[in-house]
Amino acid sequence: MKIYKEEITLNKNSRGCYILDTIKGCCSGVRHNKQGCYGDCYAKKIADRYGFNFGKSIDRKFIEDNEQLFFFGLNDASHSSKIINQIKAIDMPFVRIGEMGDPSENWEHTLKICNEISRAGKPIVIITKHWKKIPDQLINNLKTINLCINTSVSALDTKAEIDYRLNQYERLKKVCNSVLRIVSCEFNRDNLEGIERHNIQEQLFKKENIIDTIFRPSKDNIFVLNNVIKVKKVKFLKKIVLASVHNDKTYFGNCKDCPDMCGINYIRKST
Repeated sequence: MKIYKEEITLNKNSRGCYILDTIKGCCSGVRHNKQGCYGDCYAKKIADRYGFNFGKSIDRKFIEDNEQLFFFGLNDASHSSKIINQIKAIDMPFVRIGEMGDPSENWEHTLKICNEISRAGKPIVIITKHWKKIPDQLINNLKTINLCINTSVSALDTKAEIDYRLNQYERLKKVCNSVLRIVSCEFNRDNLEGIERHNIQEQLFKKENIIDTIFRPSKDNIFVLNNVIKVKKVKFLKKIVLASVHNDKTYFGNCKDCPDMCGINYIRKST
Protein backbone atom coordinates (compact mmCIF):
# COMPACT_ATOMS: atom_id res chain seq x y z
CA MET A 1 0.00 0.00 0.00
CA LYS A 2 1.04 3.61 -0.53
CA ILE A 3 2.01 5.89 2.35
CA TYR A 4 1.31 9.58 2.45
CA LYS A 5 3.92 12.11 1.36
CA GLU A 6 5.63 14.22 4.01
CA GLU A 7 5.03 17.53 2.21
CA ILE A 8 2.21 19.48 3.84
CA THR A 9 -0.47 20.94 1.55
CA LEU A 10 -3.58 23.10 1.84
CA ASN A 11 -6.65 21.41 0.35
CA LYS A 12 -10.33 22.28 -0.04
CA ASN A 13 -12.72 19.43 0.79
CA SER A 14 -16.11 18.66 -0.76
CA ARG A 15 -17.90 20.81 1.83
CA GLY A 16 -15.78 23.86 1.05
CA CYS A 17 -13.58 23.72 4.16
CA TYR A 18 -9.83 24.29 3.86
CA ILE A 19 -7.71 21.56 5.40
CA LEU A 20 -4.05 21.64 6.41
CA ASP A 21 -3.41 18.23 7.97
CA THR A 22 -0.30 18.09 10.14
CA ILE A 23 -0.73 14.30 10.27
CA LYS A 24 -2.01 12.00 7.53
CA GLY A 25 -3.19 8.57 8.61
CA CYS A 26 -4.36 7.48 12.05
CA CYS A 27 -2.26 4.75 13.62
CA SER A 28 -4.07 4.90 16.97
CA GLY A 29 -7.56 4.85 15.49
CA VAL A 30 -6.88 1.88 13.24
CA ARG A 31 -5.15 0.05 16.08
CA HIS A 32 -8.31 0.57 18.12
CA ASN A 33 -10.59 -0.62 15.28
CA LYS A 34 -9.26 -1.81 11.94
CA GLN A 35 -12.06 0.04 10.14
CA GLY A 36 -11.48 3.22 12.11
CA CYS A 37 -13.73 4.91 14.66
CA TYR A 38 -17.10 3.22 15.19
CA GLY A 39 -16.19 0.82 12.40
CA ASP A 40 -16.98 3.48 9.78
CA CYS A 41 -14.27 6.14 9.54
CA TYR A 42 -14.85 8.14 6.35
CA ALA A 43 -11.15 9.08 6.19
CA LYS A 44 -10.20 5.39 6.35
CA LYS A 45 -12.64 4.65 3.53
CA ILE A 46 -11.12 7.38 1.36
CA ALA A 47 -7.61 6.11 2.08
CA ASP A 48 -8.65 2.56 1.15
CA ARG A 49 -10.23 3.80 -2.07
CA TYR A 50 -6.95 5.37 -3.19
CA GLY A 51 -4.69 2.64 -1.83
CA PHE A 52 -3.12 4.50 1.10
CA ASN A 53 -2.10 2.90 4.37
CA PHE A 54 -4.30 4.79 6.83
CA GLY A 55 -2.85 2.83 9.73
CA LYS A 56 0.54 4.54 9.33
CA SER A 57 0.65 8.13 10.61
CA ILE A 58 2.88 10.50 8.63
CA ASP A 59 4.00 13.92 9.91
CA ARG A 60 3.40 16.50 7.19
CA LYS A 61 6.08 19.18 7.00
CA PHE A 62 7.15 22.33 5.20
CA ILE A 63 9.79 21.54 2.58
CA GLU A 64 12.13 24.51 2.58
CA ASP A 65 14.67 25.09 -0.20
CA ASN A 66 17.09 26.83 2.13
CA GLU A 67 16.73 26.15 5.86
CA GLN A 68 19.22 28.87 6.85
CA LEU A 69 17.40 31.60 4.92
CA PHE A 70 14.09 30.34 6.28
CA PHE A 71 15.45 30.53 9.85
CA PHE A 72 16.31 34.19 9.42
CA GLY A 73 13.01 34.95 7.66
CA LEU A 74 14.72 35.88 4.38
CA ASN A 75 13.21 33.30 2.07
CA ASP A 76 9.87 34.74 0.93
CA ALA A 77 9.55 31.99 -1.66
CA SER A 78 9.69 29.27 0.99
CA HIS A 79 7.10 26.53 1.13
CA SER A 80 5.77 27.85 4.45
CA SER A 81 5.41 31.38 3.04
CA LYS A 82 3.44 30.06 0.08
CA ILE A 83 1.12 28.09 2.37
CA ILE A 84 0.62 31.11 4.63
CA ASN A 85 -0.28 33.28 1.63
CA GLN A 86 -2.73 30.62 0.48
CA ILE A 87 -4.39 30.60 3.90
CA LYS A 88 -4.67 34.40 3.86
CA ALA A 89 -6.51 34.16 0.53
CA ILE A 90 -9.08 31.46 1.40
CA ASP A 91 -12.77 32.36 1.39
CA MET A 92 -13.38 30.88 4.85
CA PRO A 93 -12.68 32.56 8.20
CA PHE A 94 -10.52 29.69 9.51
CA VAL A 95 -8.27 26.83 8.46
CA ARG A 96 -8.84 23.31 9.81
CA ILE A 97 -6.48 20.54 10.92
CA GLY A 98 -7.62 16.95 11.43
CA GLU A 99 -9.52 15.49 8.48
CA MET A 100 -7.35 12.67 7.08
CA GLY A 101 -5.51 11.98 10.33
CA ASP A 102 -5.56 12.87 14.02
CA PRO A 103 -3.25 15.75 15.00
CA SER A 104 -2.82 14.21 18.46
CA GLU A 105 -0.47 11.56 17.04
CA ASN A 106 2.29 14.17 17.39
CA TRP A 107 1.29 17.26 19.38
CA GLU A 108 4.75 18.82 19.35
CA HIS A 109 4.80 18.72 15.53
CA THR A 110 1.18 19.87 15.22
CA LEU A 111 1.67 22.89 17.49
CA LYS A 112 4.90 23.81 15.71
CA ILE A 113 2.97 23.98 12.42
CA CYS A 114 0.14 25.90 14.10
CA ASN A 115 2.58 28.47 15.42
CA GLU A 116 3.98 28.95 11.91
CA ILE A 117 0.65 29.29 10.09
CA SER A 118 -0.74 31.60 12.78
CA ARG A 119 1.11 34.32 10.83
CA ALA A 120 -1.75 34.11 8.31
CA GLY A 121 -3.97 35.79 10.91
CA LYS A 122 -6.82 33.28 10.76
CA PRO A 123 -8.15 31.09 13.59
CA ILE A 124 -6.95 27.48 13.48
CA VAL A 125 -9.42 24.67 14.19
CA ILE A 126 -8.04 21.33 15.37
CA ILE A 127 -10.30 18.27 15.39
CA THR A 128 -9.02 15.44 17.55
CA LYS A 129 -9.96 12.42 19.65
CA HIS A 130 -6.89 12.97 21.83
CA TRP A 131 -5.44 9.53 21.18
CA LYS A 132 -2.38 11.08 22.76
CA LYS A 133 -2.66 13.71 25.48
CA ILE A 134 -1.17 17.16 24.96
CA PRO A 135 1.98 17.11 27.13
CA ASP A 136 1.88 19.37 30.19
CA GLN A 137 5.02 21.17 29.00
CA LEU A 138 3.23 22.22 25.79
CA ILE A 139 -0.19 23.14 27.17
CA ASN A 140 0.62 26.80 27.92
CA ASN A 141 1.89 27.26 24.36
CA LEU A 142 -1.71 27.08 23.19
CA LYS A 143 -2.38 30.50 24.75
CA THR A 144 -0.16 32.19 22.16
CA ILE A 145 -2.07 30.82 19.14
CA ASN A 146 -5.65 31.58 18.05
CA LEU A 147 -6.77 27.96 18.45
CA CYS A 148 -10.18 26.33 18.58
CA ILE A 149 -9.80 22.67 19.54
CA ASN A 150 -12.76 20.42 18.77
CA THR A 151 -12.71 17.35 21.02
CA SER A 152 -14.56 14.62 19.16
CA VAL A 153 -16.70 12.38 21.36
CA SER A 154 -19.75 10.17 21.01
CA ALA A 155 -22.13 8.05 23.05
CA LEU A 156 -20.77 5.26 20.81
CA ASP A 157 -17.49 5.54 22.77
CA THR A 158 -16.80 3.50 25.89
CA LYS A 159 -17.31 5.13 29.29
CA ALA A 160 -13.54 5.31 29.78
CA GLU A 161 -13.09 7.01 26.39
CA ILE A 162 -15.88 9.51 27.10
CA ASP A 163 -14.50 10.37 30.55
CA TYR A 164 -11.00 10.84 29.14
CA ARG A 165 -12.15 13.06 26.25
CA LEU A 166 -14.36 15.15 28.50
CA ASN A 167 -11.37 15.67 30.78
CA GLN A 168 -9.32 16.93 27.82
CA TYR A 169 -12.17 19.21 26.73
CA GLU A 170 -12.34 20.71 30.24
CA ARG A 171 -8.55 20.94 30.53
CA LEU A 172 -8.29 22.93 27.31
CA LYS A 173 -10.77 25.59 28.43
CA LYS A 174 -7.94 27.18 30.41
CA VAL A 175 -5.75 27.80 27.38
CA CYS A 176 -7.85 27.99 24.20
CA ASN A 177 -11.33 27.91 22.69
CA SER A 178 -12.47 24.38 23.64
CA VAL A 179 -15.43 22.84 21.81
CA LEU A 180 -17.13 19.47 22.24
CA ARG A 181 -17.80 17.93 18.82
CA ILE A 182 -20.48 15.27 19.37
CA VAL A 183 -20.85 12.49 16.82
CA SER A 184 -24.55 11.94 17.44
CA CYS A 185 -27.05 9.24 16.50
CA GLU A 186 -30.74 8.52 16.68
CA PHE A 187 -30.63 5.68 19.16
CA ASN A 188 -33.29 2.98 19.21
CA ARG A 189 -34.91 3.35 22.62
CA ASP A 190 -36.66 0.00 22.26
CA ASN A 191 -33.21 -1.55 22.44
CA LEU A 192 -31.48 -1.88 25.85
CA GLU A 193 -28.10 -0.72 24.55
CA GLY A 194 -29.84 1.95 22.49
CA ILE A 195 -31.58 3.52 25.49
CA GLU A 196 -28.36 3.41 27.54
CA ARG A 197 -26.40 5.21 24.84
CA HIS A 198 -29.26 7.65 24.26
CA ASN A 199 -29.11 8.66 27.93
CA ILE A 200 -25.34 9.14 27.69
CA GLN A 201 -25.83 11.30 24.59
CA GLU A 202 -28.41 13.45 26.39
CA GLN A 203 -25.80 14.23 29.05
CA LEU A 204 -23.21 15.15 26.41
CA PHE A 205 -25.61 17.64 24.86
CA LYS A 206 -25.92 19.43 28.21
CA LYS A 207 -22.30 20.59 27.93
CA GLU A 208 -21.48 24.11 26.77
CA ASN A 209 -19.92 24.98 23.40
CA ILE A 210 -21.09 21.89 21.54
CA ILE A 211 -21.32 20.96 17.87
CA ASP A 212 -23.65 18.23 16.59
CA THR A 213 -22.09 16.00 13.91
CA ILE A 214 -24.32 13.45 12.19
CA PHE A 215 -23.04 9.86 12.02
CA ARG A 216 -23.01 8.35 8.52
CA PRO A 217 -22.62 4.58 8.92
CA SER A 218 -22.63 1.86 6.29
CA LYS A 219 -25.58 -0.54 6.21
CA ASP A 220 -23.44 -3.31 7.71
CA ASN A 221 -22.16 -1.20 10.64
CA ILE A 222 -22.34 -3.21 13.87
CA PHE A 223 -24.58 -0.60 15.55
CA VAL A 224 -27.00 -0.78 12.60
CA LEU A 225 -27.00 -4.59 12.46
CA ASN A 226 -27.62 -4.80 16.21
CA ASN A 227 -30.48 -2.29 15.95
CA VAL A 228 -28.79 0.07 18.42
CA ILE A 229 -29.19 3.08 16.12
CA LYS A 230 -31.84 4.05 13.61
CA VAL A 231 -30.79 5.12 10.12
CA LYS A 232 -32.43 6.70 7.12
CA LYS A 233 -31.45 8.02 3.71
CA VAL A 234 -30.84 11.76 3.62
CA LYS A 235 -29.44 14.28 1.15
CA PHE A 236 -25.83 15.22 1.89
CA LEU A 237 -24.52 17.84 -0.53
CA LYS A 238 -25.37 16.31 -3.92
CA LYS A 239 -25.61 12.71 -2.72
CA ILE A 240 -28.11 10.52 -0.93
CA VAL A 241 -26.40 8.89 2.05
CA LEU A 242 -27.33 6.67 4.96
CA ALA A 243 -27.27 8.57 8.25
CA SER A 244 -28.39 8.36 11.84
CA VAL A 245 -29.99 11.74 12.53
CA HIS A 246 -30.48 12.78 16.14
CA ASN A 247 -31.85 16.20 15.23
CA ASP A 248 -33.41 16.96 11.85
CA LYS A 249 -32.35 20.59 12.23
CA THR A 250 -28.65 19.75 12.47
CA TYR A 251 -26.77 21.38 9.62
CA PHE A 252 -24.57 19.23 7.39
CA GLY A 253 -24.36 21.13 4.15
CA ASN A 254 -21.65 23.35 2.69
CA CYS A 255 -19.26 24.78 5.29
CA LYS A 256 -19.55 28.39 4.16
CA ASP A 257 -23.20 28.45 5.29
CA CYS A 258 -22.68 26.50 8.52
CA PRO A 259 -23.83 28.39 11.65
CA ASP A 260 -21.31 26.50 13.83
CA MET A 261 -18.13 27.43 11.93
CA CYS A 262 -16.39 24.65 13.89
CA GLY A 263 -16.88 26.70 17.06
CA ILE A 264 -14.60 29.66 16.27
CA ASN A 265 -17.37 32.10 17.22
CA TYR A 266 -17.94 30.61 20.66
CA ILE A 267 -16.79 32.91 23.43
CA ARG A 268 -14.14 31.41 25.66
CA LYS A 269 -14.79 32.08 29.32
CA SER A 270 -11.87 33.50 31.23
CA THR A 271 -10.49 31.22 33.92
